[in-house]
Amino acid sequence: MNVNEALAVTISPESIALQEELAKSLNHTSIPGYVLEYAPYVYLHRDDVYYPSDMAKHLENTYPAINFTAVTGGPDPLTLDNLNELNKLGGEDIFLSSTEDVTTLPKFLHGQEPDPITYRTDNAKSCVVIVVDKGNGLIDAFYMYWYIFNDGPSALGHQVGNHLGDWEHNMVRFQNGTPTAVWYSQHEFGFAFTYSAVQKIGKRPVSFSAKGSHANYAVADGLIPAHIVYDRTQQGKLWDPTLSAYYYTYETEKKEFTPAVEGTPVNYLYFEGKWGDDQFPQSKKGQEEFYGYVKWIPGPQGPWFKHLDRPDYLPQSFSFCFILSFQVPCKQKHRSILRLRRNLPSP
Repeated sequence: MNVNEALAVTISPESIALQEELAKSLNHTSIPGYVLEYAPYVYLHRDDVYYPSDMAKHLENTYPAINFTAVTGGPDPLTLDNLNELNKLGGEDIFLSSTEDVTTLPKFLHGQEPDPITYRTDNAKSCVVIVVDKGNGLIDAFYMYWYIFNDGPSALGHQVGNHLGDWEHNMVRFQNGTPTAVWYSQHEFGFAFTYSAVQKIGKRPVSFSAKGSHANYAVADGLIPAHIVYDRTQQGKLWDPTLSAYYYTYETEKKEFTPAVEGTPVNYLYFEGKWGDDQFPQSKKGQEEFYGYVKWIPGPQGPWFKHLDRPDYLPQSFSFCFILSFQVPCKQKHRSILRLRRNLPSP
């Protein structure tokens, strides 16, 4: 099968009913209908046990810290409505540290498995959809995927890149309501493809989430280089992020988020800190280094820091921009991806 052919997948009537209900609820809001019509589906790896997660529940299992010391004077309890109040107590230096030793892999890291019938993460808001109007009919729709835990891949028996809190995303670019390109975030890297080049279920692009690391790729059954390790993708469990999402528009000049639906929390999007623990010192049990890479790294910042104002398909921190109008089978693409990544700066 050519990689840009439609996948032979039948969406369940139950999921279609939820999609129709969602579209109706967002009708006459600031979210264009095509943002749902062309929203990506995500296939999780069959063996991945760290699923998309509820953002609010994450706050119940963390506390703010700087240099592994609890920050006092902030809101208690932390909620999606007050998380931004931590900015005045440390800003980007604040980390949301686990209340349990994350190296013991507590149960809350597993998140919420998508329902096999509806493809929804029941009782878990695990996605943020942000629509950015760039003018002249150009719209970027960001689909931000939230997982509590990034279970890093292994190389020669050494695991690298574990971290609490994991934001990955797709971005679909529209011109006058027509999808033209899809961006796939992959750790600090990523690739953009023309809309016509990517695999789809119906009209909707498909993203394949790598086992544990949740980097997004345009092909399944891949063994794809990521630093000194490999990401692995499969056409496993289907997830429809739109069914468990919050929806916003973003004004780039004002740097302002506006909820599409009244009552939707918004202040958490302005949080400047990291959504997980700081990098553990070498002295901590469970931490290890392997050829300059460590097992436990810091958690990431949130959607506000994903270059929402990018003029091109790629984040501004990339030194060049190109968009692929084709895909190649995974076994043939490893070397070319690795060569490209050696020349990419860190965003």
